[in-house]
Amino acid sequence: MKTTLASLLVAAALLVPRPAAAQGFINPFFGWNFGGDAKCLSVLGCQEHMTNWGVSFGALGSVFGFEEEFGYSKNFFGEAPTYGSDVLTVMSNVIINAPIPVVRPYAVGGVGLIKSHVEPTATSLLSLDSTNNSFGWDLGGGVIVGSAHFGVRGDIRYFHTFQDLTFAGFNLAGDEKLNFGRAAIGAFFKF
Repeated sequence: MKTTLASLLVAAALLVPRPAAAQGFINPFFGWNFGGDAKCLSVLGCQEHMTNWGVSFGALGSVFGFEEEFGYSKNFFGEAPTYGSDVLTVMSNVIINAPIPVVRPYAVGGVGLIKSHVEPTATSLLSLDSTNNSFGWDLGGGVIVGSAHFGVRGDIRYFHTFQDLTFAGFNLAGDEKLNFGRAAIGAFFKF
């Protein structure tokens, strides 16, 4: 009788749902920019992709998650002997994902800083330096493929600033906001 009661208690304890716990993650990534203000207009068929690299980290639950992402792209506006340029993104994102163990699709979106910088080189006749710290948003989706602690993450995201770009204190045009897409792939470590 005691073993039957103990067996029933153990079975009941195993059947009681456990509270969902989010898993922490870190995701170093490498990608390339396309569309909008990027040099390449599409993901495929472009010979001059400007690379983008960075890292994201956060927590991923069974359906919802959160991440902080830092991305950097050198020579975003192209390369020239007279200037250099880069774009830095620092985004806070919400993740909505499907609770599928091996192949986990997700959607991601959030807000943060999009900083563009154009600087003349020493050989340039213009000495105007331009830095834009803009509030912006990103939206995208992708898939995480892997085991319980390691995987590969690939996604496509679209970035857009709320403010117009300026150069040397002047608006470039009436409605000139920085926008571009990014395709990225990277290792996905869960802990």
